[in-house]
Amino acid sequence: MKRQAMLLFTTVMAALLLAGGMVLAQAPEVSANTGGDKAAKQAKAADAALDLSLKELVAMRGGPPGAIAVVQRGQVREVHSFGTANLKNGRRMKIDDRMRIASAAKAFSGAAALSLVSKGALSLNDTIGERLPEQPKAWSEVTLRQLLNHTSGLPDFTQSQSFRDALLANLTKAPPPEKLLSFVKNKKLRFEPGSKYQYSNSDNIAVALMVEEATGRTYEGQLQEQVYGPLGLRKTTLPRGANLGKPYIHGYDNDPSAQPPEDYSKLVAAGWSWASGGIVSTPADLNDFIRGYVGGELFDFRTRARQRQVVAGGGSEPPGPGENSAGLAIFRYETKCGTVWGHTGNIPGYTQFMAASPNGNRSVTVSVNTQLTPENGAPGVFKALRQAELRAVCAALADQ
Repeated sequence: MKRQAMLLFTTVMAALLLAGGMVLAQAPEVSANTGGDKAAKQAKAADAALDLSLKELVAMRGGPPGAIAVVQRGQVREVHSFGTANLKNGRRMKIDDRMRIASAAKAFSGAAALSLVSKGALSLNDTIGERLPEQPKAWSEVTLRQLLNHTSGLPDFTQSQSFRDALLANLTKAPPPEKLLSFVKNKKLRFEPGSKYQYSNSDNIAVALMVEEATGRTYEGQLQEQVYGPLGLRKTTLPRGANLGKPYIHGYDNDPSAQPPEDYSKLVAAGWSWASGGIVSTPADLNDFIRGYVGGELFDFRTRARQRQVVAGGGSEPPGPGENSAGLAIFRYETKCGTVWGHTGNIPGYTQFMAASPNGNRSVTVSVNTQLTPENGAPGVFKALRQAELRAVCAALADQ
């Protein structure tokens, strides 16, 4: 599509969305009565508020081309989809479209590790020195628990200049996963392990390597055995390359002055972030994952209780709605509508939020196809995304 035609297309799309002429919300799935007229009205009002937020978000200057939210209350699942998954043909986002989930992948590393903890194959007190003796001696006392709640002090490999140079030299071909930590092998710990919270992508690389050492199998194989299989996730994978299976949600540049925005969907090989952000999933699978992960389907009650021991000052990146606190590969979001547990993520082209009620019975995912954080994106857009995420939580917890 030529530049002028694309500009006209996006302008018309935004106008129609604001006018309500092309509202692309998927109708609710047929399900049982939610219980009582008052409760049903509350749920309907919460869904309408979410729809309004998502419509306004995609219509903003610098807003994402598309947004999709999955809200599930018990067995009732609703899909709210606005905007487009592909600017070239205007196709809307669908619940089974593949997408990059960015740092939400860290919850999957937590799921695999905690499942093994529950089975006795790993301990939260296992150290890097015991499990990964080839790593720097200065890291040897760091425990699995500290890796999972980001109190390890490990330097973040994605912040090293050597990593950035290697990445830019070959975006679509990543090194073997065990090489990722070598970019910071000569760096000191940022602080004494366990003394403070600081988010680090290195943490979840080390977690995945511990999973491999404990089982003698690949991390990808353990994801299938410990997570995908038990939760019935059929379209979730951890690829090494940059390709995405069709159909997929295209991820775009967040610069509002770039028209049309650059498509980042296949820009970088997933192996460059591996366990810290390389997973490809779908809105449907992400919703099923967070329900099972929070709901305790993957490990015993004792392990879940340890997972929810939060760290003061811990918050997800980007921040989720409400007040954030960090547990083990999970975050607590205390909002005006109630408390949920989940994770966020962002990379060029995608921003993710997923959460569930403490028992896993209520859940929500919000996915947009551009990178949005307090620092990234046009002014006011991340604030609008946070509002949409909050309204999604309120919709998930409505009619209780």
